[in-house]
Amino acid sequence: MPPFPAPADPTVLHPMEGQPRVVLLKPLVTSPLIEVGEFSYYDDPDDPTAFETRNVLYHYGPEKLVIGKFCALATGVRFLMNGANHRMDGPSTFPFPMMGGSWTDHRGVLADLPVRGDTVIGNDVWIGHGTTVMPGVRIGHGAIVAAGSVVTRDIPDYTVAGGNPARVIRHRYDEEDTARLLALAWWNWPLDHLTTHLPTLMSGTIDALEAAAPR
Repeated sequence: MPPFPAPADPTVLHPMEGQPRVVLLKPLVTSPLIEVGEFSYYDDPDDPTAFETRNVLYHYGPEKLVIGKFCALATGVRFLMNGANHRMDGPSTFPFPMMGGSWTDHRGVLADLPVRGDTVIGNDVWIGHGTTVMPGVRIGHGAIVAAGSVVTRDIPDYTVAGGNPARVIRHRYDEEDTARLLALAWWNWPLDHLTTHLPTLMSGTIDALEAAAPR
């Protein structure tokens, strides 16, 4: 197989020449509460560089948003974090202690919110246009989420999910092949090696991908 040119650069903010609507997230984000792997990108014709404020909402911490490598996030994908939650154990869900005045005196005992932990997006995940991801869910490696979905619960590895609430529509691979793909973890391959084997990765078989794996 002939050698390929140098791999793409994961530190470039706008990886597609002439397409300012696409940004790589790793060189963009500054919040210590957001972790993003190399080459994961967001596409937005308005202002993709506002991802941290327009697409990650109610992010007051300490829970994190963790996005793996090689993820594709379409326009309008939003992550609602735990700060969006309200107490539901009494007659009213209104956050009185947050509104100021003497109500703040009750903040210590009444302001605790339901917490679901970190929101974790695996590697090689494709999330469709306008999808909302609720707090604390995990979207597995290789998963595809249909446009307009509302993800309220975990989505397994290598499945296609969609709807409101999002449910598994089908499995991309059977259980054995999914395990083989997870064991390969191609997203951790050296970039030069990955570049050489892109045709296999994008259109080959799992057998061929296993044969191409670094030794």
